[in-house]
Amino acid sequence: MLAIRAMLSGTMPEYATITAAGRELRLSNPQKAFFPEIGVTKLDLVQYYLAVSDAILVQLRDRPTVLKRYVNGAGGEPFFQKRVPDSAPEWLQTATVTFPSGRSARELLPNDAAHLVWGVNLGVIDWNPWPVRAPDLDHPDELRVDLDPTPEASFADVRAVALRVKEVLDEHGLVGFPKTSGSRGIHINVPILPEHDFGAVRHAALALAREVERRVPELATSRWWKEERHGVFIDYNQNARDRTVASAYSVRPTPDARVSTPLQWDEVADVDPAELRIDTVPARLAALGDLASGISGQARPLAGLLALVARDEQRGLGDAPWPPQYAKQPGEPRRVQPSRARQA
Repeated sequence: MLAIRAMLSGTMPEYATITAAGRELRLSNPQKAFFPEIGVTKLDLVQYYLAVSDAILVQLRDRPTVLKRYVNGAGGEPFFQKRVPDSAPEWLQTATVTFPSGRSARELLPNDAAHLVWGVNLGVIDWNPWPVRAPDLDHPDELRVDLDPTPEASFADVRAVALRVKEVLDEHGLVGFPKTSGSRGIHINVPILPEHDFGAVRHAALALAREVERRVPELATSRWWKEERHGVFIDYNQNARDRTVASAYSVRPTPDARVSTPLQWDEVADVDPAELRIDTVPARLAALGDLASGISGQARPLAGLLALVARDEQRGLGDAPWPPQYAKQPGEPRRVQPSRARQA
């Protein structure tokens, strides 16, 4: 239910009053262009998230979520706000997370549609949740596979690698839920029992990436350094603590407002991300239902991939590089670009 009041000059409203989850929220500058190329406003973005709220909240509920704010719309530079501001309303639900640095912060738990409206009012376009759920914030319940194509790779390459990921998951007793990233890639969320810490889940993701690379070395790579990559990079480091990816049903900051959209596996080989946008996904959701709704019920043990980790270690394959903002980890190789190491 929407009501627009308090006109400024002409026909531009000063704010809109949005009723969501039994609360009234004020949306400032509702006609502000968030996607100017296609005429989508801040109010349009709110209406989209209200239309898909039941589905996106399956992905967000009880997950600490970073506020990625685009105060100038999708064409502007975002900034990440990891701390809920002290001025936030008292009804907001939050959880205190600990970062690799040892510092902590109170992050948003987007547990109902009112939280979505509040976030969009601050400039949130896409939602970036942790792979944990409160109250257990130290044991991920998802392993996330991020297929990130290098500039020379095609989307057909991404789709082919995604199907190989499914093959490896099936063989190791895990169920993957694919979705478009909303950009050039594909994400596969793998529900797991929350029995292991971030380090173990990251090692499992690395072993998965290496196994896919062995099967299609011409298409896939697990190499961290960009100068060594080709084809589709399987970003295992997205499973490190404090790393996040956009949730299913998030609108992405592309000119045409694409949506990170859950897929059936038989759609992966032919999916066109350009067809999955803010103006098409609500109808798709109404027609097909939420393809990711059963994700929590498919959580499986991580034992199969951890056995793959052990096998790699027996072959002499240890850890791989971590992102630069993380402290040097035990067993991590030298954190230096291969070309520089050769020069030295």
